[in-house]
Amino acid sequence: THINEEKEDLDSDTIRHGELVINQAFMPKGEYLPGPTKKSWFFLHHTAGWNNPYKTIRDWSNDKRGEVATEFCIGGQDITNNDSKFDGEVVQAFPEGGYGWHLAVGKRRVHTHSAAVEVNCFGQLTQGGYYKKNSNGKTWIPKDPDKFYTYVGTEAHPDQVFDLGRKFRGHQYWHNYTDAQIKSLRKLTLYVAERDGIDVTKGLPELIKEKGVFEAFDFCDTDYVEKHPGLWTHTNVLKGKVDMYPHPKLV
Repeated sequence: THINEEKEDLDSDTIRHGELVINQAFMPKGEYLPGPTKKSWFFLHHTAGWNNPYKTIRDWSNDKRGEVATEFCIGGQDITNNDSKFDGEVVQAFPEGGYGWHLAVGKRRVHTHSAAVEVNCFGQLTQGGYYKKNSNGKTWIPKDPDKFYTYVGTEAHPDQVFDLGRKFRGHQYWHNYTDAQIKSLRKLTLYVAERDGIDVTKGLPELIKEKGVFEAFDFCDTDYVEKHPGLWTHTNVLKGKVDMYPHPKLV
């Protein structure tokens, strides 16, 4: 664990639930909504950023967006392949029963009564360059045609590039979810399911069986999700999102 070196003014502790280790690094009060609310949904996200879960939580604490956060964050591997010390590490950002704004769907019940996790991962990658945002929209910045880049122009190490085999929401290449992240995510999902009484066989898992993997991840209908508690991803309530993508090990 890296909790002592990384906590930096976060309220810290460690809890264990069977094989699951959760490092608590709570944000200051006022950076999340204390609730408590009864949770009926569990949402999966990825951060579209770097690998350190403690830095992610500190950024949530220090930004100007208000109470934007998820209860949990799972560390990953650096996109440049230089840092794996946080890989699979589960960190809790605020106390049980609380919640943060994480879906961008307003104060709907599916938002205020859901638990959620962010997996540290840059998400979509582009080959040969990247699109840089500017006042006119975005401009293609060409780079090495044989390499892959994040949306902010960071070169991805080949070991961190995952080829999905087909496009999902416009992208075929992605920052790989690691085995350690997937294992931790499974343990955490089962823990949250038991803790909050959420049936995580419902929702996206049922939709995968009904529609197929890509179709289920691409499905987007907030009203439907709100009527069907269970396990979902951000893609299921917001069309412009790509977290999380249908990696076979995630499925």
